[in-house]
Amino acid sequence: MHTSTLMSSAAQALPAAPARSLRAQPAGGSAAGPVRCISSAQILDGETVVEIEHDGMRYRLRQTSLGKLILTK
Repeated sequence: MHTSTLMSSAAQALPAAPARSLRAQPAGGSAAGPVRCISSAQILDGETVVEIEHDGMRYRLRQTSLGKLILTK
């Protein structure tokens, strides 16, 4: 038997794992109440980078060319 045949046979014998989404979940509420939602457009206000001050530290929120958000210290 070839290695690829062994691997595909083993994969077929295993039960499929439930799919998990890695995407951000839509805004909503929780048992504690609704969560305030602020759009990234409001935060960025036409810029691609903004600084956010939190607890005496400065963070940078950057929007990539693909539209993703990156928060760095």
